[in-house]
Formats: sequence, structure tokens, C-alpha cells
Amino acid sequence: MTNSKHRLHRDVEQLTGIQPARNYQNMEALETAVRYIKSEFEKLDCEVVEQPFKVDNRTYKNVVALFKGQSSAERIVVGAHYDVCGDQPGADDNASGVVGLLETARLLHEHKPDLKHNIELVAYCLEEPPFFASEDMGSAVHARKLHEQQVMVRAMICYEMIGYFSDEPNSQKFPDPELAKHYPNKGNFIVVVGKTGQEGYTQQVRDLMRQHTSIDVQSVNLPAGFGLVGLSDHRNYWKYDINAIMINDSSFLRNPHYHQTSDTIDTLDFDKMAAVVEGVYGALTKL
Repeated sequence: MTNSKHRLHRDVEQLTGIQPARNYQNMEALETAVRYIKSEFEKLDCEVVEQPFKVDNRTYKNVVALFKGQSSAERIVVGAHYDVCGDQPGADDNASGVVGLLETARLLHEHKPDLKHNIELVAYCLEEPPFFASEDMGSAVHARKLHEQQVMVRAMICYEMIGYFSDEPNSQKFPDPELAKHYPNKGNFIVVVGKTGQEGYTQQVRDLMRQHTSIDVQSVNLPAGFGLVGLSDHRNYWKYDINAIMINDSSFLRNPHYHQTSDTIDTLDFDKMAAVVEGVYGALTKL
């Protein structure tokens, strides 16, 4: 776990240190992020490709790493977006998710588990406004291509903000008082978030994570249009009837630095981040 913690810290330093901010207007900054992510994937035993796509006469890129499983043609997709909203460093949103993705790849490389399915890890661009909820999101492009190529996708896991935790009482907020009755009031847990109808898959991921990590893992299923449930890249896989969930620290319901210039590396808890990744990795090998 110690190795993971140090590697996660190094990765976040690299991504948050990119200037200007890695938003959709700063093409050189996005390219710097792509080069770093791609170079880290290329150190590992996997196939790495860029997936370019055009929006408003600019070429943006997803970065894809594929770990081959047994003969199964089915794929599990794990994704995270590397762009930020506006001029901020985006440590939790979403450097934390991207470095979780990179560390998941390293664990697959190091432990070489007997994978039943192919695992495709994708770093997406254009998750943030003004492209959020549009067909121009990098994850929408990726999901569409898989569908067009008739790739069988067993499931999708999205890393979205996995770095901010607090042991302070009442540090966890809720959009609904009913929800608050069912969860801790300290923001020191991670949540597996799924939409209504995905309860079986959401709880399966939660339970598998709990077997492989020390962090408290909770789960929630709510209607697709409710609050946080669809606020990331997993949303783009739902239209193809793919079980897609988000691994999330609850975002603005906990983290006061959300979409602020104060979303910096020193606000993250790398021990807990490493524990989250350990849990997701453990779940991935059993799904």
C-alpha cells in the first residue's frame, strides 16, 4: 500500500502542476496531461492507444489502456476524466480519479491476476462544462465507439473524486434528510453510486470492495436525474444498457474546494485514496 500512496502523490503532483490549467481551452496543457498518462500506461504490460475526437475544430484525446483477460470477448471499462473546470488545479476533481486509474493499471501489471474479462482503462477529456451532458464528452465518444464496434461491455466503473475525506462530525452533507439517516455524518467513507435499477451491480461492487480494503465503503442507488447520481462519465454508458457506477467521495456534498482554486494537492488524503484503489482493484479481479 505504501508504494501506491507514494505513486498516487507523484501522479497528482504532475497533473496539478500543469500550467495553464488543463481545461478545454488550453490545448497544450491537455496534451501535457495526455503525454504523462500515456507514458505511465506504456510502462506496463498492456496495449495503449490514443482515441482522438474533434469538437469545435479542435482535436481532443482519450487515452486507452487494454489488459487482456482470458478468451472472453467481454470487457470491463474503468474510466476517469483528466480535464478540469476553469482555471483551477483540480486535485480532487479529477486528478484523484486519474491517478486512481493509473494505479489500478499498475496493480494489474504487478499482480497479473487471472482476469476473466478484458479490462479497458480510459482517461477521458471533456467531462467538465461546457461539454458536460453533451455528446462531445470523451466518455460519450468512447461508449459510442464500443457500441458501434459491437464490443460486449460487462460493466463500467468510473473514478470521480476519490481524494477528500474528513473525520470531523457533520463533515458529510446530504441532499435529502431521509438519506442522512442511512449514512455516517463524518465524511470518511467512499461511495459506490448507481442509478435505480442497478442495485444488484452496485451492491456487488460495494461488497467486493469491502473484502479488499480498510476504508468504509457505502453504496447508494437513486433515480438517474437525482443529484450526484449521473454527474460523471458513467452516465454515457447507461444508454447502451451497461451497468455503470461511480466511485466517489460525494463531491460538493463534502469537499468545500469543489471547482475552486483551493482544490489543491495538500487537501487530499493519500492513505485513503490508496485504500480506495485497493478496493476497486480487488473488485475488478472478481467481477
